[in-house]
Amino acid sequence: MKTETPAPVPAEPGVPVAKVDSAAGPPRTQKKEGTTLNVFSHGILVIWAILVVMPLLWAVMTSFKDDSSIFGSPWSLPDKLHFDNWSRAWTEANMSDYFLNTILVVGGSLIGTLVLGSMAAYVLARFDFPGNRFIYYLFIGGMSFPVMLALVPLFYVVNNMGLLNTIHGLILVYIAYSLPFTVFFLTAFFRTLPSSVAEAAFVDGASHSRTFFQIMLPMAKPGLISVGIFNFLGQWNQYMLPTVLNTDPDKRVLTQGLVQLAVSQGYKGDWSGLFAGLVMAMLPVLAAYIIFQRQVVQGLTAGALK
Repeated sequence: MKTETPAPVPAEPGVPVAKVDSAAGPPRTQKKEGTTLNVFSHGILVIWAILVVMPLLWAVMTSFKDDSSIFGSPWSLPDKLHFDNWSRAWTEANMSDYFLNTILVVGGSLIGTLVLGSMAAYVLARFDFPGNRFIYYLFIGGMSFPVMLALVPLFYVVNNMGLLNTIHGLILVYIAYSLPFTVFFLTAFFRTLPSSVAEAAFVDGASHSRTFFQIMLPMAKPGLISVGIFNFLGQWNQYMLPTVLNTDPDKRVLTQGLVQLAVSQGYKGDWSGLFAGLVMAMLPVLAAYIIFQRQVVQGLTAGALK
């Protein structure tokens, strides 16, 4: 027996038809939950930003004060800008020499790390050969090896090679220290690049070296900038390696100079000069990240966007 469905009754002219929105409840609840989550997450980010930015601003502000103002009113603005703090730290505390040594060491090691790391990563990412994965996992294992366990044998190796207390010896150690992470990062990045471009270059008669340096390496610029910034931060702030391998006072890097400045200025009571030297050491790192922050984000998200 069939049950006939009654035909819908047409609405009278001029009478509005009410629409029933059965799905109005759940979206409204989800929207409310999403708004609450956004407010909570943004609040956490604001608190975190305050915790990070406030000490930096306070250090910069304190570097322009005199010693009496630092202890008398630490949270107030300086009565005037004492630029003599900066000049005293630059000349009397030998910050200029420490800066020059750090630029030489970090600049040489950064270039060597990016060149050698990109070449190794390109081969591991693009070519299949016996032992490929074994070599890759060796680099991964180097990331998990604590550098403190290698300080004593590293000291004797560098000393036997005649590289102790030398700028180029410290550059080689920095390169070896930074290669595992560089190869790990760039290997994953080179795998995201299209292989059709390299194949077209091979068809046109380009060699492997020309294809790498003129085609693939420019395409990997976002990844190189990202890993370069990370290596720059790590090498600029490195303290353990130069303390063990660089004991010559004339060849100290910036981190060693800051420790020496803290000890000497602490006994002299020159806290304003100490804060000026501290801000000098922070400025290159902050400037590098502010300038290249967009490239860093592009390099980190390139693999996820493919």
